[in-house]
Amino acid sequence: MAAAARLPRGAAVVARGMAPQALPALARLCRQRGLRLLVAGDGRAALRLGAGLHLPERPIPGLLAFLRARRPGALLSLAVHGRRGLFRGRALRADAALISPIFATQSHPGARPLGPHGWAWLARHAGRPAVALGGVNGRSQRRVPGRAAGFAAIGWLGG
Repeated sequence: MAAAARLPRGAAVVARGMAPQALPALARLCRQRGLRLLVAGDGRAALRLGAGLHLPERPIPGLLAFLRARRPGALLSLAVHGRRGLFRGRALRADAALISPIFATQSHPGARPLGPHGWAWLARHAGRPAVALGGVNGRSQRRVPGRAAGFAAIGWLGG
């Protein structure tokens, strides 16, 4: 909630790991501030909130329901960690691909970073806007390739 309150109008918030009872308040805050909300990993919750959906690489509950009843403007994004994610993004006609990890990240210690060149290769083949995720901070965001439609961060808001 605190991070969403600081984001600029038009930014997107991926609600991941939040208690289900906290989601309605986040949805209200996003509507008031002109933010796009995507619920991670739960298509039914996304539908209830009139939000978009972010897909991890694993199967999730409510995906078919979301795809069938998706409202206009409700974004569909997905995690891409390699070629399999690229194929899935095309098959589902996702609006955006969050390609990660571009850099070493504390949220996934031990995950091998793609680096700017590996990230750019996946982005070039994604067929949709690509967002850089993983280890993005004030210093590393300058190394994100220009091909990026944006970057995402967990717990960092500039500076």
